[in-house]
Amino acid sequence: MMNNMPPMTKNLLIINVLAYIATLVLERSGVDLTSMLGLHFFLASDFRVYQFLTYMFLHGGFTHILFNMFALWMFGSVIERVWGPKKFLFYYIVCGVGAGIIQEIVQFADYSIQGIAAYQYVNAGGVQMTTDTYINLWTTIGASGAVYGILLAFGMIFPNERLFIIPFPFPIKAKWLIVGYIAIELFSAMSGPGDGVAHMAHLGGMLFGFLLIRYWQKHPDSSQRFGRSRGQEFFDNMKRKFDERQQNSRMKAEHTNVQRETDEEYNARKRKNQEEIDAILDKIRKSGYDSLTKEEKQKLFDQSRQS
Repeated sequence: MMNNMPPMTKNLLIINVLAYIATLVLERSGVDLTSMLGLHFFLASDFRVYQFLTYMFLHGGFTHILFNMFALWMFGSVIERVWGPKKFLFYYIVCGVGAGIIQEIVQFADYSIQGIAAYQYVNAGGVQMTTDTYINLWTTIGASGAVYGILLAFGMIFPNERLFIIPFPFPIKAKWLIVGYIAIELFSAMSGPGDGVAHMAHLGGMLFGFLLIRYWQKHPDSSQRFGRSRGQEFFDNMKRKFDERQQNSRMKAEHTNVQRETDEEYNARKRKNQEEIDAILDKIRKSGYDSLTKEEKQKLFDQSRQS
């Protein structure tokens, strides 16, 4: 399966799995990768800008990484084959970073609406928590934002593709699946916090993915810097080989026809043809090009292609 997987999708899978294993191994030694590389609230003391990139390669548990990597493999492989590895990676990173930005905005809004006074005392084992301690608890990890962006891309590129999704016993078109995911995430986000899932980050990844795809659609030249996709190269190679076969067939046919003629017949045909061309050229000198008949113009055109 790994051998048939596009390179960028395979590399992203490997990096995420290695990061998950490293998190488990280093945790036993007292090193907390989530605290170091997870995305913290930007007002927290442990926030770093690079966390917008690193957070999307960390996961909070086996189920978390399993579902994200399954979706990355299932849909990312298709999208990468359509776009090519460079464009696919750029889109993946943009969706992941965009999801982090939306999550930061939502956290800031929550922080501002609730007010500082509401967070002076929190029921956490009877321990009083300051505002700074509270905001340091907001940490986002996971590739879900980038993966949701890939789901959106699949739905926009293949809107009528039918998919079997558990627990539904019937196929669902990709475009309706995406609409369903958006509705579920919106409902979950509006239901209030508490489930530990960054629903708005998921929607943020889809939002940034939608904006980027729409930009590429309106400015197709802007995506040329990513190079041609493998799919484009495949069809270009097919067309090139077809043209070469057609040209070889014409040359072979012309060569065969020439071989069937004797030297005397060939010379006679060439003389006759040259006489006709000379007569046409003489007619042009005397009466102009418009005086030629349709057959004479065609013969002159054919002769110019052969010379």
